[in-house]
Amino acid sequence: MSETKIILTEQEMPKAWYNIQADMPNLPKPPLHPGTGRPIEPPDLSPIFPMGLIEQEATRERWVEIPEEVQEIYRLWRPSPLYRARRLEKALDTPAKIYYKNEGTSPAGSHKLNTAVPQAYYNKVEGIKRLATETGAGQWGIALSQACNFFGLECIVYMVKVSYQQKPYRRSVMQIFRPLLALKQRSKWPKPANTRTW
Repeated sequence: MSETKIILTEQEMPKAWYNIQADMPNLPKPPLHPGTGRPIEPPDLSPIFPMGLIEQEATRERWVEIPEEVQEIYRLWRPSPLYRARRLEKALDTPAKIYYKNEGTSPAGSHKLNTAVPQAYYNKVEGIKRLATETGAGQWGIALSQACNFFGLECIVYMVKVSYQQKPYRRSVMQIFRPLLALKQRSKWPKPANTRTW
């Protein structure tokens, strides 16, 4: 019988992120600066993103090293299982081998914590004290509030009112990590109580 699940050990976890741009024969056009209409350069992004994230966005290197601090947190729920979709292959009558990951093993219940952790890390490294974000159904809000909690950052989550009311379990999970929550009402975002300006 062939294997369906592939589960790595912690020692086998990747130590670098793969950058698909290194293998793309035709790179996408760069985003344009809204003020100049010219391709955005790394300095244009520095007012809103930490340099570690900007460098990842701009690099054409195939591998980007994962900081040890991020790897240490990843090991709390990773490696996550990789599955072979043999029945789907059969149903499609394809010679291709199809695999999928189950990222539901993370505390946030989705893949979103995989990016929230490095985003919080790189902001912490640059001395940022607080991150703010928007969340619809709540998964991203959970992920970023947990990531901020890992690194001792404050977090403000603006959540769509209907999701706040319809998904109390996601709101409850978010509140474990103590973000400031604000609801969107009538297309305006209120300033949450007890917040400071930059």
